[in-house]
Amino acid sequence: MSAGTLYVVSTPIGNLGDLTVRAIEILRAVPLVLAEDTRHARTLFERYEIRTPAAALHEHNEARSAPRLVARLLEGQDLALITDAGTPLLSDPGARLVRAAIDAGVPVVPVPGASALLAALAGAGLPIDRFTFFGFLPRKGAARQDAIAEIAGLSHVSVLYEAPGRVAATLADLVRAGLGARSAAIARELTKRFEEFRRGTVEQLAAYYAEVPVRGEVVIVVGEGAAAAPDLGAAHDRARALRAAGMTRRQIVAELVAQDGVARNVAYRIAHETGGEDEEDT
Repeated sequence: MSAGTLYVVSTPIGNLGDLTVRAIEILRAVPLVLAEDTRHARTLFERYEIRTPAAALHEHNEARSAPRLVARLLEGQDLALITDAGTPLLSDPGARLVRAAIDAGVPVVPVPGASALLAALAGAGLPIDRFTFFGFLPRKGAARQDAIAEIAGLSHVSVLYEAPGRVAATLADLVRAGLGARSAAIARELTKRFEEFRRGTVEQLAAYYAEVPVRGEVVIVVGEGAAAAPDLGAAHDRARALRAAGMTRRQIVAELVAQDGVARNVAYRIAHETGGEDEEDT
């Protein structure tokens, strides 16, 4: 018996008219659709008279559900995977299932369609021959600082997803990392009634959204042009001053990464070259 096929199906990101003919045919034909949220799926299914049963597959149950679903695929059943909006696996669940299916020899077939990432790039008005997609940045801590430092060091476009309540804070962090002069665009409510692109420098957009609340789904596109390389001599001087002020090495590393745009491994070396012992080392 030959294995079934796992179809990874893109769905609309707002405008329900963006579902492709091929996607409709597949969603009608498979015996089961795996959906991030079955309530979202039903809205789409009602529009296109898709009567296929849907089961939830999300970040909380994907790991335990994947073996059972792969077993169904190996029995010859086809399955379709969708997310709430756009292309599955792009900052959405599904990677574990797709990996498990591939490892088991199951065909995985993408069914392209809407993507907030590509829609934002298409309307941003920035060079897009090369870009890096960061998804949602970590909310805090070293991981967030490292991601922002990586964006600052790129010479091409960066694309971020962000929750509306965090847009102003993220833009402010980008300004602090030295990206204030870069061109950027905020894409909001893509394909929906109140779709909006706001363009300007990162600093201009940070000032605007510091005063104006954001509603709806948001994509941040940051233009090319790497920030100036950090002055390592100045970083050494600042590390010594911070040490003299009583900061621990850990605090100095965090300060150099967040405020001076120094790579974490370099900041770690500079902080340790300042000498002395931290309280946590004694």
